[in-house]
Amino acid sequence: MDRLDNTIRPYAWGSLTAIPHLTGVEPTGEPQAEMWMGAHPGAPSRTARGSLVEVIDANPEAELGKEAVAKFGPRLPFLLKILAAGAPLSLQVHPDLAQAKEGYADEERRGVPVDAPHRNYKDANHKPELICALTEFDGLCGFRDPVQAAYLLAGLGVDSLKPYVDLLHARPEDAALREVLTAILSAAPEEMARTVAEASAACTRLGGAYTPYADIARHYPGDPGVIAAMLLNHVRLQPGEALFLGAGIPHAYLDGLGVEIMANSDNVLRCGLTPKHVDVPELLRVVRFEASDPGVLRPEASADGEEVYETPIDEFRLSRYVFAEGTTAHDLTLDTPQILLCTAGSVRAGEHELGPGRSVFVPAGEKAAVSGAGTVFRATVIV
Repeated sequence: MDRLDNTIRPYAWGSLTAIPHLTGVEPTGEPQAEMWMGAHPGAPSRTARGSLVEVIDANPEAELGKEAVAKFGPRLPFLLKILAAGAPLSLQVHPDLAQAKEGYADEERRGVPVDAPHRNYKDANHKPELICALTEFDGLCGFRDPVQAAYLLAGLGVDSLKPYVDLLHARPEDAALREVLTAILSAAPEEMARTVAEASAACTRLGGAYTPYADIARHYPGDPGVIAAMLLNHVRLQPGEALFLGAGIPHAYLDGLGVEIMANSDNVLRCGLTPKHVDVPELLRVVRFEASDPGVLRPEASADGEEVYETPIDEFRLSRYVFAEGTTAHDLTLDTPQILLCTAGSVRAGEHELGPGRSVFVPAGEKAAVSGAGTVFRATVIV
């Protein structure tokens, strides 16, 4: 197996301290948002044999296994991250596989440069994802029931929000959510900025259920995403709990440290809380306008101590092991590729000592014996 040397992404919303605290290093004074583990070409993990992209490209079947290559192609189908949100991320959705293929082909045909700021589809893949909390973790996930959203907006006492409240009461669920989100994102910027300012002041004054939106507004004053965010469910995960985010589900992470896994894609359609491009027509084509429960996931334990976060996705499978002091060595060998990540304690994986934030790549079929006392997340695929 290969010890991984991983890139930390310094996005502006990243925490200054969460990843340094986890890994036991001094903060740099700069935000540290995401640590990437995998073979994404944007920031592949490095090994003693070269980058993980180079290692896999040299012999895909040896590294990934024949079945994984036959199913997903000669690449690692997932990207594992440690995510540290010190401020809200953009409000966003991801396309399904058919939408991604269609959108990517269309932009390629029209000659839109892949690095153009207005490009929506960086690749032809979907991007389902799972976030598992390491600390208390706040996020937004899926639409509220329109009546509940109307109640929340009405409680602010802002006159310019009354048309949205009326629409949420008057229309069927799909139409109500679609029309209100469209109106929010299409409003004149000056008018929306005034509405957001009034709503933000009311959220600060009222507190309680409005507190998350007051905090969002402090980070994104005047942004229409502040109002759009109030259409969504607020959820607070406890350590060990997780959220699965499928195609078309609007969501945003607000604060906290977690382990995130996703299909290996960069496709994001934004709908607020960002200075980046917002393509309203394409966004409306992708969003699923239906109220849903956030669906907090808790791991299901198996006889050998593996705790699995069940999702409907084959490109990734996330689980964890919590090894107590004195636990005998566990054989984690699989016929599929895996990344093992330590998040607490100290464990030995093969010949590698792993503390929090350290990880290894284990090729398909390679012996993977783990011992010690600590928490280990396992990322792999389903074939």
